[in-house]
This record gives sequence, structure tokens and C-alpha cells, in this order.
Amino acid sequence: MSEKVVGILGATGAVGQQMLTCLEERDFPVKRLVPLASARSAGKTIRFRGEDVTIVEAAPDAFEGIDILLGAADDATAKALMPEAVKRGAVCVDNSHAFRLDKDVPLVVPEINAEDVAWHHGIISNPNCATIIGLLPLWPLHKVAGLKRIIASTYQAASGAGVPGLRELQREMAAVAAGEPVGETAPFAYQLAANLIPQIGGFVADDYTSEEVKMGNEGRKIMHLPELRVNCTCVRVPIMRSHSESITAEFERPITPEEARAALEAAPGVKVVDDLEALRYPMPLETSDQDLVFVGRIRRDTSAPDDVNAITLFCCGDQIRKGAATNAVQIAELLV
Repeated sequence: MSEKVVGILGATGAVGQQMLTCLEERDFPVKRLVPLASARSAGKTIRFRGEDVTIVEAAPDAFEGIDILLGAADDATAKALMPEAVKRGAVCVDNSHAFRLDKDVPLVVPEINAEDVAWHHGIISNPNCATIIGLLPLWPLHKVAGLKRIIASTYQAASGAGVPGLRELQREMAAVAAGEPVGETAPFAYQLAANLIPQIGGFVADDYTSEEVKMGNEGRKIMHLPELRVNCTCVRVPIMRSHSESITAEFERPITPEEARAALEAAPGVKVVDDLEALRYPMPLETSDQDLVFVGRIRRDTSAPDDVNAITLFCCGDQIRKGAATNAVQIAELLV
């Protein structure tokens, strides 16, 4: 692979920092690294491959000479700066929501639709973390039996709210343990420690949240299934890292739990952890800080009518890694 000048927009955040680690771990051919962040971070340094690299203020001129730009910034920053990077010759892999549903922007999970990278126009979007974690086990099942409908409940960790979310949960847990009042709970609407919050994002059409509609909208685009029906409930839970999902999937053709398990065992990006006698199943504690999506509790949906083919499963994956940074670096690997 030819070496590239690689920029990271939002290099000081949780996802940006994980992108640095993933570039090192996967031995990505980085000719030169350009970490970009806000003015308050400019001039500071970060470590990359044993060296200190100076952070540059994120501004249009800073993108000159960058071949691949990994985006780990908020929607507003991405909308303002990604097109500027494209004008200067960079191909952008963006982790924000800003461009995901743009018809001219590929939305890619490399294990599912790597071929879509070929039609990019300078920007490629990284899907929502819960979408990636849920679709990785659903895709191999779709190839066997034809996916029709998804009913999903997600249990999303504090890491989904970035570094502020992680720090806030740590603070709240310490306060609860000490018997002290938690007080202000930003960035969460309510106390998360010893609690859960059945809202992620703002409420939109039909009283679903923005996070809940993402799985449907993004899943249809990624898997090229425009008629796919999706019902999703997203819940923030007091877990530091790694999202979990309970999914019931309905298929066009019959599929048994044994056939589903075999398909998943052969699929890239997933690991079957499904040994009930040994009490083995996916858990956030075991899926954090690694890149596979663990899947288990694979079983027939006994509530479905006899003429409906449905499977229920439980999966977990690291939101910061495969749910964000690793997937972005994998897309960048497709570019080189």
C-alpha cells in the first residue's frame, strides 16, 4: 500500500484518539500525520508511533497536502470543513451524521458493502455506532434467508456521548458510592449511574428519537434494502464502553438457529459466543477494547406465527472501536 498523508479532524476526542491507536495497530501506511482540533488545542502535541506530533488548528488551509482525512468531529464542524478538505484534494471518511443519508455519499461497513467506496465523490460516511454493531451479525443472516424486518432494543454505553459521557458516568458512580448527591448531569438529561435513560437524541416523527430512526435509514442504505422495516428503541445504560443490542429479525425464507449460528461463525467481523451450558454469551465487559462484534443467545422467535421466519439474538460491540474508529480506518484501507 502506498503511503499517505493522513489527517484526523477531532484528534483530541475519544474517537479521534482511538483512530490514532487503530492506525498504529493496523500498520496503516501513514507518510505523515496531521492531527487537527480546535484553536485551544493547537500547538499541543500527541504521540503517534513513538513521536510527538503537533496539533494543527482545524481550518480550510490546514487540509492542503492531506490525502485521507478521518473525521471525528461534530456534525456542524464536519459540514463546514469536510467540503473544504475535498476541494484541496483529500478523500474524507467522516464519522459524523452530517452526510450519512446524502445520496451522493457512500455509507460503508467494509464487511457488508465495501464496493460502495468506488462511487465516492470525496466524502465517505461512517455509519452510526449502533447501526454498525447491529448490522454486522444481521448481514450474514440476510445472505442466507433474506432480511425483511428488524425489531431492536439497544443498550448504549456512556462512551456514545464521547469523553464527556465517560467522565460524567465515572463522576456519578463515585458520588453514588459515597452516598453523595449527583447534582448536574450533563451531557445526560438525567443521572445515569444506577439508572437508565430511554432516550438518545431528540424526538422526531412518530415519537421516535433521532438515534432510533438511524438504524432503519442507515441499514436500508448500507444493505441496499429500501423496503426493510425497522422498529428500534435506544436506551442509554450505565456501562462505560461497548453497546449491546437485542434483535429479532424476520426473514423471507426459513432459517433455523443452527443455520444462523453456522452463517455467523463463517462471517467476518463477528464472533459467536453462544454456549448456554457454560453460561457464555456476549457482554460489554468482554467486548470492550477489541474490534469484533460478539453474538449469542441465538434462538427461534417463539412468538412468531408458523408462517413467519424469525430469529432472535443478542450482540455486543465496542462503540469507540468497531462502532466508530476501526470502521473508519478499515474504509481508509479500502482507499489505499
